[in-house]
Amino acid sequence: MRRRSSRQVRLGDVKIGAGAPVSIQSMTNTDTRDVASTVRQIRRLEMSGCEIVRVAVKDAVSAAAVKKIRPRISIPIEADIHFNYQLALMAVESGADGIRLNPGNIRDPMHIGLVIDACKRRDIPIRIGANSGSMADGYRAGGEDAQADNMVKIVMDYIRIFERKNFFNIMISLKTSSVVSTLAAYRKAALLCNYPLHLGVTATGCGEEAVIKSSIGIGSLLSEGIGDTIRVSLTGRPEDEIVVARHILQALKLRHFYHELISCPTCGRCQVDLAGIVNRVRRRLYTIPARMPGKRFITVAVMGCEVNGPGEAKTADIGIAFGKDSGILFKKSKIVKKVNAKDAVKELMNALL
Repeated sequence: MRRRSSRQVRLGDVKIGAGAPVSIQSMTNTDTRDVASTVRQIRRLEMSGCEIVRVAVKDAVSAAAVKKIRPRISIPIEADIHFNYQLALMAVESGADGIRLNPGNIRDPMHIGLVIDACKRRDIPIRIGANSGSMADGYRAGGEDAQADNMVKIVMDYIRIFERKNFFNIMISLKTSSVVSTLAAYRKAALLCNYPLHLGVTATGCGEEAVIKSSIGIGSLLSEGIGDTIRVSLTGRPEDEIVVARHILQALKLRHFYHELISCPTCGRCQVDLAGIVNRVRRRLYTIPARMPGKRFITVAVMGCEVNGPGEAKTADIGIAFGKDSGILFKKSKIVKKVNAKDAVKELMNALL
């Protein structure tokens, strides 16, 4: 897909925009003042594949904690600022790699200008992070499309404060809890500026509903070429956000993190325990490193019958198409042999490795 052309900013070592890979972000849910707990959670996020982390800076102690956290982690840290511009200044001095300002609750141009000056001196970016929950009451006038228009106007007016001070080291986000208004806001903003866009649907909840909302909202925009960095917002463990974000990017072939498993939903023609076989293959597949030297990502197909099974199995690197109690094993589109269903997982993995 053709991605929207944008400026590029750097958050620590991570490039955002101008064709750089779409990066994955998350946010800690620890008390930032608790340095040890926050560092432990960030390290778990790093292990999960998080590339940028945001921490809540709600007071002076939180801002000072950034200085202690930063040397103990490997990924860039963005300070999340609300209400009090002075906390942004403190976070900059503490070594934050980036600052998030909320146009819904930090509005004084003089205060914004002081933050801009501080970030300009340190050469760090500012994300203008609009969120529907913190917009002024007038924002909610009209329906979802009108609300999207209002949010975009607020953000564009805010951007002009930065541009008047010749500060262009900016990212923007326009998050709402509605997929429809989120899509509308980002689509409108994408046409009005060339700043990198941080994508997300806010307050999605937990479980399947949250994953679906985030996947539709973020995935739709990415499929249109809109978006440079993403955060999946889930109520629960931040590490779970990284898994969903990776799958969104991989489904759109924007990035690859895992070997791919293709399997059919089954129907009345299936004569084996396909769900059980697929789950065992999936567990085994995740134990194979996705980035082996000299190796590429592998596609594995596990299909339940003769209708689509042989075709899918042939197009995968390795696959199996089942009949009654047995299946035909394919590798690189060629038939390898017939295997019993009870031995299928072992035979598949042996052929794969």
